[in-house]
Amino acid sequence: MTLKPVAVVKKAVNMTAPTHQIDEAAFKAILSEDVDWKPFPAFPPSVRLAVLVGQPSQPGPYLIRVKVPHGVKLMPHRHPEDRIYTVISGIFYIGRGDEFAADKLEAFPPGAVVVLPGNTSHFHWAKSGEYVTQVSAIGPLGLEYLNAKDDPRNQSPGM
Repeated sequence: MTLKPVAVVKKAVNMTAPTHQIDEAAFKAILSEDVDWKPFPAFPPSVRLAVLVGQPSQPGPYLIRVKVPHGVKLMPHRHPEDRIYTVISGIFYIGRGDEFAADKLEAFPPGAVVVLPGNTSHFHWAKSGEYVTQVSAIGPLGLEYLNAKDDPRNQSPGM
């Protein structure tokens, strides 16, 4: 069998600087001890959120971490954006549906990746201890509780 030579055609390429997403134009590393945990109004008061990359309130990719202490439940809610959860530590319990149901919870250990399509009603419970998940998505971030009384943003101060 003989091989035929391949002609290579060179094209002029317009070499413009690539556009980068927010926080992606320069090399950086974020160590666990440097994560800046903050309260988030849409979460129960003891839950913390850290923005690692991007601006979740703006269009574009973002990466956040969520830390939920033992015993805390996030009642049924949904996000308009598709999400990818990676379990960093603890056991991540997530259930799907419009009502909280312990028998619908699925347990995911550290290293597990969970794909949650946008507008999927779901709930979480830190049933066996604190967990940390890392969430990547395309913003803007949205969070709507199915029952308005479950939304911490609707709670009066001092409750």
